[in-house]
Amino acid sequence: MQTLPNPQVTSTSSEFDTTIHRRKTRPVQVGSVTIGGGHPVVVQSMINEDTLDIDGSVAAIRRLHEIGCEIVRVTVPSMAHAKALAEIKQKLTQSYMAVPLVADVHHNGMKIALEVAKHVDKVRINPGLYVFEKPKAERTEYTQAEFDEIGHKIRETLEPLVISLRDQGKAMRIGVNHGSLAERMLFTYGDTPEGMVESAIEFLRICESLDFRNLVISLKASRVPVMLAAYRLMVKRMDELGMDYPLHLGVTEAGDGEYGRIKSTAGIGTLLAEGIGDTIRVSLTEAPEKEIPVCYSILQALGLRKTMVEYVACPSCGRTLFNLEEVLHKVREATKHLTGLDIAVMGCIVNGPGEMADADYGYVGKQPGYISLYRGREEIKRVPEDRGVEELINLIKTDGRWVEP
Repeated sequence: MQTLPNPQVTSTSSEFDTTIHRRKTRPVQVGSVTIGGGHPVVVQSMINEDTLDIDGSVAAIRRLHEIGCEIVRVTVPSMAHAKALAEIKQKLTQSYMAVPLVADVHHNGMKIALEVAKHVDKVRINPGLYVFEKPKAERTEYTQAEFDEIGHKIRETLEPLVISLRDQGKAMRIGVNHGSLAERMLFTYGDTPEGMVESAIEFLRICESLDFRNLVISLKASRVPVMLAAYRLMVKRMDELGMDYPLHLGVTEAGDGEYGRIKSTAGIGTLLAEGIGDTIRVSLTEAPEKEIPVCYSILQALGLRKTMVEYVACPSCGRTLFNLEEVLHKVREATKHLTGLDIAVMGCIVNGPGEMADADYGYVGKQPGYISLYRGREEIKRVPEDRGVEELINLIKTDGRWVEP
């Protein structure tokens, strides 16, 4: 998928600034892709094939990458899976290209993580599961000594992985999940965004003490208000501590269908609009390929990535001079493969030119049976309605902005 550099959305009024000012973060290299440091927001997803299925995993990674997924994550639940990644990466590079890969490691995964770190560009760990604390039903408190003892165990377990990634110039995601906070964090901070943030900071401090800063942070929750609060608090705490790590945004377990997309957009889009977030994943209970268009639609709507045509269309009313829904569909089908254009389809002249003033091209109903085509604010020609789409394409071709599908 072709993308353009980060656009700057500027206001036409000196009184109001409509630019999204992104939080300044350090750049973190993940293979050929950079997260943070002012680079465009990166799109991620995760394959659902068993990593032991070498050919299936290679095909799944390639499918995602070909439709615009820039970083692909795979699960690594065992040492056999970790070793399989070596072959996956080799086959991927030989048959396609080197795609930036992230390995998901859980549950006391020191040996697994050390093995997989040889074969991927980033390792994702979950602080709540990395050094697993078996809950005790009879526990009523955590003493400071107990808290510190587990903290020392975490450092002891994490240090070899940190050193390995540091020395290889690779990255780590500290991926906190609201639903899997460690027991001592739950006892100390409760089931709260604060517990999520402090869990991440504990791991950040260990990494920094070992001079490792190729770090990305996520604080995902299945409830949007919790997710929003956690990321906002994380930014506040990092500012207080002088940290500038990039953030990976996502609403975990968002579900499927329309609501899953709305839920993901509500969380991810809200934070991006506030300038928070450097990479995103929409987590749908659907084929991973279905996640990528949602990611790009969110970024496009906010003006953060320009990867497709932006369509402006009125909602239709009694003044509309043609079947707006049908015509919009025809225009979209004819032009959806283009990149970076704004095309307006307006049902009448009353609001048309004003509402579509920022569009590159306009398709406006001006009198029954005829369409007026615009370039920006200038009316270029009036054509019969049945030739409207054809003439729009000709206009784009005349301007040298057409490419064949």
